[in-house]
Amino acid sequence: MIDLNELTDRLWANKTAKGFNTTDIEREFNFTYGELAEAYDSYRKNKGDIDEELADVMLFVLSLARMQGVDLEAALLKKMNKNEQREYIKVDGRNIRVKEAG
Repeated sequence: MIDLNELTDRLWANKTAKGFNTTDIEREFNFTYGELAEAYDSYRKNKGDIDEELADVMLFVLSLARMQGVDLEAALLKKMNKNEQREYIKVDGRNIRVKEAG
């Protein structure tokens, strides 16, 4: 399996080579939102292409991370660790956080 940083490098090389957006962050957020809406539409209408739509979302998220200088792989691992340290209780069917990480 390819790691997230390698995948981001490959994505960025393709965007650059083909002249896609690499500088306008607001535009990239809008594209990301649009792709997430397409993924939801695919799910809701059972179109059978949710895998491709979710992949599009991830590509735009990786692009946003590169545009902001975020090592998304490291950020994901850090966030997962934080989430794993949190404690919750169920109240009326909802999870309520009772202990923050660290």
